[in-house]
Parts: sequence; structure tokens; C-alpha cells
Amino acid sequence: MTEPAIDTTRPSSARVWNYLLGGKDNFDVDRELGEALRSANPAIAAVAQAQRRFLAQAVTLLAAERGVRQFLDIGTGLPTADNTHQVAQRAAPDARVVYVDNDPLVLAHARALLTSSPEGTTSYVDADVENPERILTEAARTLDLGRPVALTMIGILGNVADYAEARSIVGRLLAAVPSGSYLVVSDGTSTSVRSVESQRVADEGGHPYKLRTPEQIGGYFEGLELLDPGLVPTSRWRPEPGPEPEALDVYCAVGLKP
Repeated sequence: MTEPAIDTTRPSSARVWNYLLGGKDNFDVDRELGEALRSANPAIAAVAQAQRRFLAQAVTLLAAERGVRQFLDIGTGLPTADNTHQVAQRAAPDARVVYVDNDPLVLAHARALLTSSPEGTTSYVDADVENPERILTEAARTLDLGRPVALTMIGILGNVADYAEARSIVGRLLAAVPSGSYLVVSDGTSTSVRSVESQRVADEGGHPYKLRTPEQIGGYFEGLELLDPGLVPTSRWRPEPGPEPEALDVYCAVGLKP
């Protein structure tokens, strides 16, 4: 199958995030938007780092302590250190992971770099978050959707402009997996002037991203049982011992489907 062409004239969220994390897989248009975002919100790189830390912590918890062996990572982003399958398979070598993204560069890198453990399985789906039915159909080629699945959605739901639709997408995904499954979400919030300004910059830069309130992010977990510490700034989700981290403009939670 021919890979779709990589558009270097418009910024990509995966490539902008890669730039903010110090990566090299980005283009001038991504770096320009990244710097504009950093100017509007100097903490934006710390937000990106906090989300990566949260993903690794949540996946470790679910694989090592909760017995989860299947992960559906929607909005993968470009490969970096401690990708979902690496974290999961350190705790459970037989873990099965499906990555979902619609950025051609992400998919090319994923196929080249994200190699599973011999005991486990890793696969990749080219799909948009706004098409959960396609995601589920393709994921079912690798995952057994009759057994618990951890759905990870890190920095992706803001790409869905309408909140009701974002809630619907999460609901449709959760409806397709059984009791004992988990939802892992971290997303940007409109909790400061600087974060609202960064949304304006993103909109004007050709990559709109809808910030939510913490209460709206909490709405994704309706009907789920939140694991401690509940819905909190991502930087404060099970932090290392020491001074309390700064509350960044990004919230997260992990919820169990009863």
C-alpha cells in the first residue's frame, strides 16, 4: 500500500510536540508554530513532558498491577523514549499494543522503530480519532475486544472541536470493550490566560486545538471508577516524593470500566 504524502506546508500536532520534546522529526512549519506556542505559554514544553511521564506511569500501573495485557493507543505521536509497547512489555512481555494515528510520518516511524517483544504483538492503524468504528474494526485484528483493553488518549481529544462529539467518541470506544477495561486521558485545559493564548496561537497557526475545562475532561470518565488520585493536573498524577510540582494547564485521570 502506498503511504500518503507527508505535508510539510502545514503543521502537524505530532511533529510540533516532537519539537517541543527536543526531537528532530519536524519541519520548519512545525518549529515555527512550536516557538509561537512557547512564546504564548512558556510552560508548553513542560506540558508535553508531563504527558509523556503520565503515559508511562499509567501504562506501567495497568500492566504491572492491574493485569492489563491489551493497549489501544489513540493519537500515538512520534516515537520517543518509553513508548507504550516498551513500557507495557517491560512489565508484561506478552502485552499486545495497537497504535493509532493519521500522520504519515508517525506511521512510517512506528513501522520502522516500534518493534514488539517476541512474546507480545505491536501493530499500527491509520485512522482518525473521529472515526472510532474504523479504529475498533482495525484494532480487532490484533486485540481481543472481548477481554479488557486500556484505551490511552494523550493530547488527542482537543483535536475534536465539538465537546459533545468528543464525549460521544469516548463513549463509543468504551462501549466496545468489556468490564475491567480502562480509559487513560490527558488533555490541555483552559485554566490560565497563557493556555488560552496558546489556543489562539494554535488556531491562527493552522492547527486548531480545543482546550477544555477540568470538569469537561472529567466528563469523559462518566460511569467509570477513577483510580487515585482522581482527576488532577497531569504534573501532579502520582508525582515523585518531594515538593509538589507546578499545576500545569493539562489534566488527566485513569478510569476503570466496572
